[in-house]
Amino acid sequence: MAQHTVRDNPYTRGIAKFVSALRYDDIPKNVRDRIKLLVLDSFGCALYAVDLEWSQILMKTLGRSDISTQCGVWGTNQRISAPHAALINGTLTQGFELDDVHRRGILHVGAVTLPALVSVVEMKGGLTGKDFLTSAVAGYEIGPRVGVCMGNEHITQGWHSGATVGVFSAAAGASSGLGLSEDQTVHALGVAGTQAAGLMAAQFGGMVKRMHAGRSSQSGLYGALLAEQGFTGITDVLESEYGGFCTTFSRSQDRFDLEQLNHGFGDVWETMGIALKFYSCVGTNHTTMDALKIIRGRRPFEPHDVKEIIIHGSKVTVEHVGWEYKPEGVTSAQLNLPFCVATMLIEGDCFVDQFSEAIVADPTRIEFAKKVKTVEDPEITAKGPSYRHSVNVEIHFNDGSVEKEAVEAARGSEKHFASDADVIEKFEKLASKSLDQKQVGELRDVILNIEDVEDAGTIARLLAVH
Repeated sequence: MAQHTVRDNPYTRGIAKFVSALRYDDIPKNVRDRIKLLVLDSFGCALYAVDLEWSQILMKTLGRSDISTQCGVWGTNQRISAPHAALINGTLTQGFELDDVHRRGILHVGAVTLPALVSVVEMKGGLTGKDFLTSAVAGYEIGPRVGVCMGNEHITQGWHSGATVGVFSAAAGASSGLGLSEDQTVHALGVAGTQAAGLMAAQFGGMVKRMHAGRSSQSGLYGALLAEQGFTGITDVLESEYGGFCTTFSRSQDRFDLEQLNHGFGDVWETMGIALKFYSCVGTNHTTMDALKIIRGRRPFEPHDVKEIIIHGSKVTVEHVGWEYKPEGVTSAQLNLPFCVATMLIEGDCFVDQFSEAIVADPTRIEFAKKVKTVEDPEITAKGPSYRHSVNVEIHFNDGSVEKEAVEAARGSEKHFASDADVIEKFEKLASKSLDQKQVGELRDVILNIEDVEDAGTIARLLAVH
């Protein structure tokens, strides 16, 4: 098999060129406005998750062996080394299925990009708000492109894309924040890419699923920090025919599309394709939640009125969330579609107050979940990644009547993004779990006016409890 030379890396180098050359003035105003809302949302998600059991275990365990005071753990007064801060803060952001998702790239982008970048801000110093925004965009642009390159099959083969694809967002954002050259960024990507790992079986109940984003962020940070000092990585990490990211993780020579990696830099902004969540469950489930609310809005009904619910979706939807529910933890409860349907119809919502360890084995929800069937619609599958969340929901009632609703993209998605007010309301509700009202307001205002901030370290200070 022919090997690429060091110079034969147009796709990896194309990414590095974009990341290293990106400047604030290159970014269109609509992208700048959007990234501020996306950043705000991710910080809110992280601040909500501080007191969760898996978050506490991670903080305490790492804190016992790491006495560094280099960087802060968000929503706390704990300080720790930069790589461990990235690990913890990424875990917090992905801690309760509340964070963003790039649907086509199948990636939670903020959870992998921001922890590494904030660590750079605290370590390096001297970054302005404009610098921070620019580096965030660099990270938000790259991971989704790698995800689109890999396609739906990446996740159906069993890889958790946040833990694999995510390393490239983290490396890109951290490299931009450090001001790395094009060559250094190539090596940062090459160091990050070889650390990619993460298994989708984690969705069935293990706390470790929450940690996947943190590990991606940490790996990307390692890549950027090491490359800055001259450490070399795989220079053709994405396109190498033998042992490269795309060939290895697709187990093929052709089940990926390298052209997507450098597609439309400067014209196509993947940041605008990132959706926000308004349900506390995996993004795949949100279109169904919307469909249930629409049906109930036009025909009020109670759970006992329902005979059966059939959800027609993509192959990814069926395999990712349509499995038979078993009470194995909050993670599986939030990812399982039948259980979330039961939660929505019994509780009236599917947000943070509806999920806790106490409800994992709720017999009422488990019994109702048995009425929910998820089946593949080949026509939806054939439409590709952009439509992978599309569903046609049928509710069959005991009286013989049927209500149907088709939803292509959920509220908060790129196709009908949430209002500023909705994003801010969600942030304030979540952030107030860890910060007092005054600090929540200060953090909100700093992010929404980030271009006026002289010292990006202000962000890190406002994320910490003093």
